[in-house]
Parts: sequence; structure tokens; C-alpha cells
Amino acid sequence: MIILGIDPGYGTMGYGVIEKDARGNCFPVDYGVIKTPSGENFAVRLCLLEEGVNALFHKFHPEEAAMEELFFSKNVTTGIAVAHARGVILLACNKNCGKIFEYKPNQIKQALTGYGAADKLQMQRVVASHLNLKSVPRPDDAADALAVALCHAYTNRFSGMFGIK
Repeated sequence: MIILGIDPGYGTMGYGVIEKDARGNCFPVDYGVIKTPSGENFAVRLCLLEEGVNALFHKFHPEEAAMEELFFSKNVTTGIAVAHARGVILLACNKNCGKIFEYKPNQIKQALTGYGAADKLQMQRVVASHLNLKSVPRPDDAADALAVALCHAYTNRFSGMFGIK
């Protein structure tokens, strides 16, 4: 099974593509970011995100997609912009595969480290370890997206609890 993990954002969207074999082992396929130009009109940036997500589906043909749920505590303005981006990303994922799952940050941390409050460096090291990577994936957004994909790979037998209805 090919899984696309997404760390949503409107300036930088992280993605991680993994393959899970029949034995439950996970292997990295690709990871990186989709960036939108900061000086560009916001609507155009959203269109660029949609094009980027569509390109990922056309290149890797993931069977399922997993995304981190929106979390913000201080900057509501940024949170609203990211929420718009998430909407576009969700729409693109739904049009391409229809199997989209969302996970809270603490669920992702719990699934990978056994500790729901793990710090960023610990998460990056665990992602590298689970995927037998020689170093921590960069940039951070890509590492976060790989973590989302791994979380889904490890917990997808419970997918009815997390999938979008």
C-alpha cells in the first residue's frame, strides 16, 4: 500500500510518501515540500497547492492519504490561512483517492514514540529510525509529513475512527 502523508501549510506543505508491505514494514518512497511564493496572491497560492497535490497523486498513485489536523494556539490569522490550505488539500485528496484520514499531533507522537508530548527532534529521529534513513529528513515539514504517513500505516486498521465521513 502506498500512503501519502501531508503536513498542511499554505507557504510550505510537507509531503511524505511511504510504502507499507504485507508484513507491515514501511519503506520511504519520496518526501519533500511544495512551496508557494510569498509575494503571490493567496488564491493563486491555494491553486498551486492543489496542483502540487494532484501531481503527487499522479506520480505516486497513493491508495490512502493522511493529514495532520490543524493546531494553532496563538496566531489565529495564520491558523485561518492554514485552514484554507487544508480545505484545498482535502478537496484534492478526496478527488484523487477518496480515502483521507486525519490525526491530531499528539496521536501521531503517541503512535511513533509511545509518548504524546514528544519533542520535534525526538520525532524526527524516530521517523529516520522507522524508515532506516541515514539522517533526519529535511526540511522539518517533510519529516512531519513522513510521521503522519507512518502514524497512518501503524494505525490504519482502526481507520474507521479517523477517516473523513
